[in-house]
Amino acid sequence: MKKIGIKKILLVIVLVAVSVYEAVQKEKGSGSNYSSSSKGTVASGNKSKGSGSLRAAFNNRQSDVQIQGSGIVVKSLPDDLEGSRHQKFILKDNSGQTVLFAHNIDLAPKIEGLRKGDRVDYYGEYEWNDRGGVIHWTHGDPRGRHASGWLKHKGKTYQ
Repeated sequence: MKKIGIKKILLVIVLVAVSVYEAVQKEKGSGSNYSSSSKGTVASGNKSKGSGSLRAAFNNRQSDVQIQGSGIVVKSLPDDLEGSRHQKFILKDNSGQTVLFAHNIDLAPKIEGLRKGDRVDYYGEYEWNDRGGVIHWTHGDPRGRHASGWLKHKGKTYQ
């Protein structure tokens, strides 16, 4: 039997939680009051008020907030191909905060050739966890009920 490391197990748990959360949000279909934000800011969402940056959202243990920012890829991870497929990578935001990205590649194109050291601009929904959090919803909502997110890499927008 193959041994699985605790880091891999935790990563799978986070990604499953993100996928379940997205499915629940799609089923709820409730309107949201998301507003657009300027670079490096947090926009208010259904549950949490924005407070200025990814770093502030992490420090304040906020979730369900739209964040726009930019940073450098510190690690590209294998794609999650179970259920809704996600491209995964860890980014160090300009604020210095690291965060896991779970970019749904069933709803948006994958960033081909993404490498450590690449700059990525982003707009998506932040979910807090003690390891830096997760940003997802970096794509459009086919039902039009959630703020549309995006990623920008080397002049191309992925949504």
